[in-house]
Amino acid sequence: MHMRPARLLLAAAALLSLAGCRRHDFPDYPKTYREYAYVANGGDATVTVLDLINLRQDRVLHVGNSPSGIAANPTRNEIYAVNAGSDSVSVINAETNAVVGTIAVHRKPYFIDVDADGKLGYVANSGSNNVSVIDLARRREIAVIGVGEGPGVARISPDLATIVVSNRRSGSVSIIDAHTRTLRSKVSGCPGATDVVISLDSHKAFIACSDSHQVMVVSLDASAAADPLMTMLDVGDVPTHLALKPDGGEIFVSNFASNTISEIATGTNEVGGAHPVGTHPSGSIVSADNAVLYVSNFAADTIGVYAIDDGKLRSSVHVGSGPDAIALTSEGHLVLAADAKSNDVAVIRVIDNSLFTMLPVGTSPNSIVVKAFNLPK
Repeated sequence: MHMRPARLLLAAAALLSLAGCRRHDFPDYPKTYREYAYVANGGDATVTVLDLINLRQDRVLHVGNSPSGIAANPTRNEIYAVNAGSDSVSVINAETNAVVGTIAVHRKPYFIDVDADGKLGYVANSGSNNVSVIDLARRREIAVIGVGEGPGVARISPDLATIVVSNRRSGSVSIIDAHTRTLRSKVSGCPGATDVVISLDSHKAFIACSDSHQVMVVSLDASAAADPLMTMLDVGDVPTHLALKPDGGEIFVSNFASNTISEIATGTNEVGGAHPVGTHPSGSIVSADNAVLYVSNFAADTIGVYAIDDGKLRSSVHVGSGPDAIALTSEGHLVLAADAKSNDVAVIRVIDNSLFTMLPVGTSPNSIVVKAFNLPK
């Protein structure tokens, strides 16, 4: 296709403008630095790898069927994709961006959490009502722990002492001693239990009861094993996601059916109020400086930018269709939103809350994780 001279000049000006924008607003990286986003595509058995330095698709990896949860190892350059349709976990080497192993688990695994040491992974198997404990170095299952019906999320506490599991079908929460791998207690009364957040001091956990309008708070202290329930907090309708501030002081609840977010003070277990953010808020994440909450509004096709200190919605950025899973780059200069319906990832510049670009991924992207590292010498 030929361009007229005027169009050539406009195109050149646009490229110069874009290049200037990148030089001014984006970090300078050493040659050995790598940063990627890994996107699980639930509809086509793949993980898309996005190069976050050059902002382009790096490659597409074939994993198991219906990949759902995805997590990065904090101490090893590895990524783990949970394959709900293949009853397995795929291991991805982040340095080569290749699938280097497959770990068999149990029926319909949904989510994986990795401990702070990067040694063990915990997989909630929703179809077999148990949690698999995985030795990540040896790439094999080393224990199976029975929990309630339909476990969705299994999280390990920061002190590595407790595993908290949300059981969606039974509307309960299982609290497990991570050292003995035995059930310490089970708490009922959380209909549609889904997301789990554990306080930074590992003393308590917050669980979204998605079939109601409440968040359950349970004590993780061993002395409270007989009755760990602390309180039930009223939030909006259908709470689906919990976002903890990096300083641990507050949790933000995405109330899917109320089109609001609720703010919980973790120290006092008090709800500070509900704030409109957009239609059907789903995923969310807080900036590293604790100042801004980014919320994916699934039915509005926007990312809400909420100023935490002001308690106000600062702006709404239009993205693709059905934004859901959300992440920040390691430097915090970009927000990444996986658009479940338009099969792409929106890249938003934090400096001016503008849509920078859209990167294609696979069918029905449902989770995203970022990994940054320097190549070994």
